[in-house]
Amino acid sequence: MQSKESMEIETVQSQSQNESGFLPSKPNFEPLKAHEMSDGRVQFRKVSVPPHRYTPLKKVWMDIYTPIYDQMKIDIRMNLKGRKVELKTRADTPDISNLQKCADFVHAFMLGFDVVDAVALLRLDELYVESFEIKDVKTLRGEHLSRAIGRLSGKGGKTKFAIENATKTRIVIADTKIHILGSFSNIKIARDSLCSLILGSPAGKVYSKLRAVTARLAERF
Repeated sequence: MQSKESMEIETVQSQSQNESGFLPSKPNFEPLKAHEMSDGRVQFRKVSVPPHRYTPLKKVWMDIYTPIYDQMKIDIRMNLKGRKVELKTRADTPDISNLQKCADFVHAFMLGFDVVDAVALLRLDELYVESFEIKDVKTLRGEHLSRAIGRLSGKGGKTKFAIENATKTRIVIADTKIHILGSFSNIKIARDSLCSLILGSPAGKVYSKLRAVTARLAERF
């Protein structure tokens, strides 16, 4: 009985709408700004500055500051007491994700990447930084570890540059830690090549395998 009554009410309403000849207009809401999404709260990120990156940071401070402040609309300052780079959102920050992008950019510089390479993290969404240690692949000590690091970089950094160019990534070898900046699939190829070198493969064998993989990638695209 109730359903029949409700059906009658609905039909009466629809008839009256058709008779008047207009439907209620669709509400048009403006997109929320970044500070409105977080209820007006300011969001912070802090990135620690390791001692060996303090001097390089001073030299290129304006190169880091300019894209973050002008393009990403994020406030940035150096906390000299705490030795941290502090980032926070502003009222005119267009997107809340800009804060995390800027934090990733600064963190990539602290890991040892050049500013010109790290700044790509601000411009492209599908870039990542992956870090691992030599001991994660194989436990090496003493001279064996030194030789493995030597194999990774090659004479004058030749092997490292060859892997970077073939896989479109950037690699930082900092003692026993290795950091790779690139897209997900490219990081995987670069990591496989580096792992082969750590496990003792000669550079020539890794080059030929890289050539085959990059040729296959080029065909796919």
